[in-house]
Amino acid sequence: MEKGFLDRVEDNAAVQVWSERIQREKGDSLTVGYESELWDFTRVSVAQNDLRELKEIWDSWGNEDKQLFYHNYGDLHYLLDIKVDEYLLRAITQFWNPAYSCFTFGKVDLVPTIEEYTALFRCPRIQTDKAYSRVDVFALSIYGLVIFPKALGHIEDAVSDLFDKLDKGVTPIPAILAETFRSLNACRRAGEGRFIGCAQLLLSWFHCRFWKMEKVLCKIFFENYSPLKELEDTPRRDDLSGEKWIAILQNLQVEDVEWKTPWMIPDEILYRCGEFDWVPLLGI
Repeated sequence: MEKGFLDRVEDNAAVQVWSERIQREKGDSLTVGYESELWDFTRVSVAQNDLRELKEIWDSWGNEDKQLFYHNYGDLHYLLDIKVDEYLLRAITQFWNPAYSCFTFGKVDLVPTIEEYTALFRCPRIQTDKAYSRVDVFALSIYGLVIFPKALGHIEDAVSDLFDKLDKGVTPIPAILAETFRSLNACRRAGEGRFIGCAQLLLSWFHCRFWKMEKVLCKIFFENYSPLKELEDTPRRDDLSGEKWIAILQNLQVEDVEWKTPWMIPDEILYRCGEFDWVPLLGI
């Protein structure tokens, strides 16, 4: 008989006790005899699709179309206006640890989670109609050209298949994270490659974890509050070279990290699956 998944809610203290016990008993999640073979420097291409036409389409819409888009797809369109800092993305890629599927900045280990990306998207339940409207086609374009930009200039069949499943209650967040992790792993192990994850989301997550952003306090409970818009409107330095970013990241201290993102409403967090000790996606 297959073992069923454990579905229960535990408090913070119980999670901490479990985590410490598993670490003592089983150590790291690496296979026996594992040896890390990574390049000292990874050359990363951050080629992106031209999004000017999509921005023009959004700007031409009236309030009714925009509200329908918000209702069906959350804050997806804000990704169009988030600038991709190529130097920063190349720099943080150097700190990706494929063995543990996380970023290691000195003594600080961090990785984006399903809950964090869901909160950024504001898409706990995406709805679509079978007969595609222009709102749906616009959303599909963002999925294919921004979120899953593997094929520059067109949308892959796999992206269309995922989009078709959204109306069945399927969340895209695990697939978005999986593609991000796979791309980071491939680049680090080969020593080069093109990053084909969603650069806009990854950099948004990075910025909210470091260099304290303005506390949003009760704004997170406002119906129209958008963490992506908040991050988009926050001024960022874009005059730093890749070498400067690497030097900054190498010297990060624990106190530099925002351990709890201020725009996340306290909720249940997935930290294991049944009797599987490690959270899904981390072994990708």
